[in-house]
Amino acid sequence: MFAGQHVNVTAVRRKNNEIVYYEVPRTTKPWVQKLKKIPLVRGVVGIVESSAKGSQHLNFSFEAYAEDETEEEAKKNPEKVKQQPKEKENSGLSLTMIFGVAIAGIISFIFGKLIFTLTPAIVEEFLFQNAFDNVILHNLIEGIIKILFLLVYLYIISMTPIIKRLFQYHGAEHKVISAYEAGLELTVKNVQKFNTLHYRCGSSFIVLSVIIGVIIYSFFQWDSLWERVYIRILLLPVVLGASYEALRLTNMLRDTPVLRMLGYPGLWLQKLTTKEPTDEQVEVSIASFNRMRELDSQIAAQAISKRSAS
Repeated sequence: MFAGQHVNVTAVRRKNNEIVYYEVPRTTKPWVQKLKKIPLVRGVVGIVESSAKGSQHLNFSFEAYAEDETEEEAKKNPEKVKQQPKEKENSGLSLTMIFGVAIAGIISFIFGKLIFTLTPAIVEEFLFQNAFDNVILHNLIEGIIKILFLLVYLYIISMTPIIKRLFQYHGAEHKVISAYEAGLELTVKNVQKFNTLHYRCGSSFIVLSVIIGVIIYSFFQWDSLWERVYIRILLLPVVLGASYEALRLTNMLRDTPVLRMLGYPGLWLQKLTTKEPTDEQVEVSIASFNRMRELDSQIAAQAISKRSAS
């Protein structure tokens, strides 16, 4: 999946080697666009929007996979397939389902973020409640526990075939972007020269949210576990917004000696969230990126023509 200035595009390779695309124009309501210009607030808005759109694109890829499996089953057991009731064509990507998938993506993100935010706080409280009174030290240990939980979780899921394949495509996306930014022609050979790490990755955001959380939580005292928990919940939007600003900063400084090291923790985490892609996976990523650029150019040209005509 690649996000352009005017359109988001996902490419999927079917089992017959055909590459199909899911193309969604980037339309944002005026009031949302205004929110995206406000520091701290724009990060939360962007994260919610990305969760919704990302879920839609993942759903498209899963549907393509399911269709391939159904067709393969039909070849093996044609009589069984004939007996099954036919579903309405194109019902999979109806507006109702797209909206439902978007909402599910947002809820899943919020629920997952709450679990990874609250569980380390509860564990730290249980283990070290009476060990010392230093709030900053409590928050630091909580952050360490959170990082450990995250690393264990990512390592375990990366062992499953489907997530490993997803992480390979993640790595392919990074390689394509790096090759494009280097000004090289987007061929498999050129793209494969680059590594799978990139400064603007969402994985970097995850690490930054832990570090920023430790700093922000240190300004607030608590007298009980429940007080500690609801402070975490209330401050979650602040942590997300500040982490987004920190991610923008580290990306701006990535070519500055010494300061570029601010982005290293996120790059280290990407060693878990990205895997080396195959040539075939790189081909799909190149196709998606090129299609995104093609549509972006078409939409931009149409906008210029409309303005000239008016």
